[in-house]
Amino acid sequence: MQEFSHPLGDTVKRARGEQELTQRQVADKIDVDVRTILNIENYKGNPKMTVLFPLIRALKIDSREIFNPEMQRESPAIRQLRFIIEECNEQEAEALIPVIESVLSVIRQKNTDKI
Repeated sequence: MQEFSHPLGDTVKRARGEQELTQRQVADKIDVDVRTILNIENYKGNPKMTVLFPLIRALKIDSREIFNPEMQRESPAIRQLRFIIEECNEQEAEALIPVIESVLSVIRQKNTDKI
């Protein structure tokens, strides 16, 4: 199989596991046969964009993990924050900025006080 099959399979399997989803549940979410997910995770799949795009979106995968696997992976918490923010509209993002800055200020101050 092509060299992209391992990053794709590993990433799909990891993301599915983090979300505690079965292969069947993922397949149902994106309306494909469960064998498609099985083949991807076993490095035998060569999915078309019509499968890959909904799969990445359904599992909230950062596509860089698949297409640039040499990049250092973000922690699960950073990845989750990124997807939450990316799903915000402009008004929600603007409202969150002062909240996030305030929370970070408190956390950083507490960390400074410990030193």
